Amino acid sequence: MVIIIHENNEWIAPFETAFQKLSIDYRIWYVPNMSLDLSEVPPDAVYWNRMSASSHTRGHRYEPELAAGILAWLERHNRTVVNGPKALDLEISKMRQYQCLEQFSIQTPKTFCAITKEHLASGALRIGFPLITKHNRAGKGLGVRKFDNEATLQAYLNSDDFEESPDGITLLQEYIEAPTASIFRMEFVNCKFLYAVEVDTSQGFELCPAEVCELESNCPTEEIAKFTIVKDFSIPNISNYESFLKQSDIGIAGIEIIYDKNGGYWTYDVNTNTNYNPEAEHKGNQSAPEEIAKYLSSLA
Repeated sequence: MVIIIHENNEWIAPFETAFQKLSIDYRIWYVPNMSLDLSEVPPDAVYWNRMSASSHTRGHRYEPELAAGILAWLERHNRTVVNGPKALDLEISKMRQYQCLEQFSIQTPKTFCAITKEHLASGALRIGFPLITKHNRAGKGLGVRKFDNEATLQAYLNSDDFEESPDGITLLQEYIEAPTASIFRMEFVNCKFLYAVEVDTSQGFELCPAEVCELESNCPTEEIAKFTIVKDFSIPNISNYESFLKQSDIGIAGIEIIYDKNGGYWTYDVNTNTNYNPEAEHKGNQSAPEEIAKYLSSLA
């Protein structure tokens, strides 16, 4: 049996469809409705953690903390968990993501991290302009804004429009100027590269690939094909990413990279609760949900 731990019902349907199609026994643990008696023994099953760093946007600010306790409970009882405690720790902190990525010689953009607006203002001079802001704990590109000079950044920091990360930590990051208005997201199952999708960023960075999003963001619509699976995608150090995932207890993930004008590429986000775009998968003859179902079933 497979048990899925999550906090967003909108994202679960494709995986349920895959489990049902392959006749795999599964259960759903919806964290917002959960409580935990630590004296109990968890069911003998394979567990898949899908806790999201963007849970606060759905009114689930503290669900990651409860999920962390659930994962520790499962670990204590030696249950098989895909995307366990370390994966969750990296999901909710880009600061920690970047440190782990760099340990595997995976290049991340120059980043400054701070809580106070005064430190952010001074840190911007270290990064240089243009730069982008982003939340340390977030998903879907929340909090990503581009600033071309100190004056516009200062105006934003001191305005009512300033968006604070749920953990209070804001990142300033060097702006990577891409040759095209797109980024690439590499999908991994069982710590192995599955496929890459090109994502159109021409209308912004709130880029949830799921068919349904609760945010009014740049999720795919019938009018704009934002997500395209890339045939024969490759980068020289793909094995570094696979090693990073294996050592970080991340069996399933999407990792986002951006190319610069010189052909170099930079890694800026790891999504341990990755979603998939059904239209892109249909056109690319791929099904990550089915690959995931097979992988989790093989562990049972």
